[in-house]
Amino acid sequence: MGFPGSLGGTTLHTLKLAAVPSSSIFFRSSFPPPPPPPTTLLLSHRLFPKAKSPSPFLFRALSSQTALQTPSIAPQEEKGAVSKPQWRAAIDFKWIRDNRDAVASNIKNRNSNVDLELVLDLYDKSCTLQKEVERLRAQRNAVANKMKGKLEISERQALIEEGKNLKEGLAALEEELVLLTDKLQEEAQCIPNISHPDVPIGGEDCSALRKMVGSPREFKFPVKDHVQLGKELDLLDFDAAAEVSGSKFCYLKNEAVLLEMGLINWAFSEVMKRDFTPLITPEIVRSSVVEKCGFQPRGQNTQVYSIEGSDQCLIGTAEIPVGGIHMGSILSDSALPLKYVAYSHCFRTEAGAAGTATRGLYRVHQFSKVEMFIICRPEDSNMYHEELIGIEEELFSSLGLHFKTLDMASGDLGAPAYRKFDVEAWMPGLGRYGEISSASNCTDYQSRRLGIRYRPLQTDPSSTSSKMGKSNIGPTQFVHTLNATACAVPRMIVCLLENFQQEDGSVIVPEALRPFMGGLECISPKSK
Repeated sequence: MGFPGSLGGTTLHTLKLAAVPSSSIFFRSSFPPPPPPPTTLLLSHRLFPKAKSPSPFLFRALSSQTALQTPSIAPQEEKGAVSKPQWRAAIDFKWIRDNRDAVASNIKNRNSNVDLELVLDLYDKSCTLQKEVERLRAQRNAVANKMKGKLEISERQALIEEGKNLKEGLAALEEELVLLTDKLQEEAQCIPNISHPDVPIGGEDCSALRKMVGSPREFKFPVKDHVQLGKELDLLDFDAAAEVSGSKFCYLKNEAVLLEMGLINWAFSEVMKRDFTPLITPEIVRSSVVEKCGFQPRGQNTQVYSIEGSDQCLIGTAEIPVGGIHMGSILSDSALPLKYVAYSHCFRTEAGAAGTATRGLYRVHQFSKVEMFIICRPEDSNMYHEELIGIEEELFSSLGLHFKTLDMASGDLGAPAYRKFDVEAWMPGLGRYGEISSASNCTDYQSRRLGIRYRPLQTDPSSTSSKMGKSNIGPTQFVHTLNATACAVPRMIVCLLENFQQEDGSVIVPEALRPFMGGLECISPKSK
């Protein structure tokens, strides 16, 4: 899932960082010998896009073909030229055409700017052109077959001329078809996933309440926000981080360090009880993997830090590298479901986020997160979506937090999400509910781009393959993917500091976390 919070539009910025030695675990760069100055890495940061149908089966918006990987190095583009896709999504254009009204309604409900009519027009043209290409190929083959027989010189010469003309005409049409299909891919990849029929229509304010847990704590003293508490308890240092790294960075100090480590270990411990496999992921990935997961690594609307001069990005969520683990794979039926819980640092530009509503730790450029990810059979994804939101609710309830769970409206769904549940916790210092987690069912939107399929077992014991002594296996299908945040550390720290503050300035550590923090029960002001 994406990090809790709105992912709206932003301006374009470029962050220039001095290069680090090649031994760095973050970047590899070379230094020219003196006297020239050291090389630099340019990180340009630009937001994961924001992304009702009459039937729950309308999410089948893509074809049964696998996503095709093509070379990632493209030639320099001329101005106005169609860019060649680095990869191809397995999109079922015929399904989109046959369900035009439902797809158009979904695009409108999600406030997407996809030009569906252009996509359908390009598809019709490509179909017509494909038929013409096939007709010319058949003619060329017929001429070639005629050449094998005994012919008069004049007749052979006429066939040679006809074959030459067919070859030239076919080459021109094939080149035109490639350009047309590239443009079709470019436009169609922006079509968002179909929405679950129960998704509320409208903007974020139209989201439906699923559950309310607990009630706001009543304080008998003036409430402080986490920024003030962090300063008084010597836990957070935004000023030094701003000098070293810039705004929206923070040093965690003293018990805040134990709190982050405790939250991570606590989340892993609890989620692994549900048979999730633990992972620590790479934090730099290829741009194509970011795109295949449904995010935009470049352009005006992105939250991704892209490494200039390369095809790599810093991850904004572990969902991306976890989704890429089985890219291009055909999984066995018996292997499903695959359930992962992953730890990573996450990097987001958060440009445009300002004001008291996003101050302090609520929006930062770098943070730690524990993410859950499930790969399953299509018929099971709704069940696992409920499991994921159930795990989140159990985790936050065990900490004693007051929160609500929302079924997010269509206008707040990201492009990959079929349905998304958000958890918003009460943050008394900020005086509002703030998103601390979400759980998304992406159906086969990501798997069709990542090329992750499985081969289901056939249930018919009389199948031909069984009689031949082979396994009962059917044609491959695309898996469904789901993701949910178990613990987004900065916002959890916001909740814990603000909800469990005491009149004397101390903060009580929830009992569930104490075993993961060396038994620490209370964070007290430092003696002077």
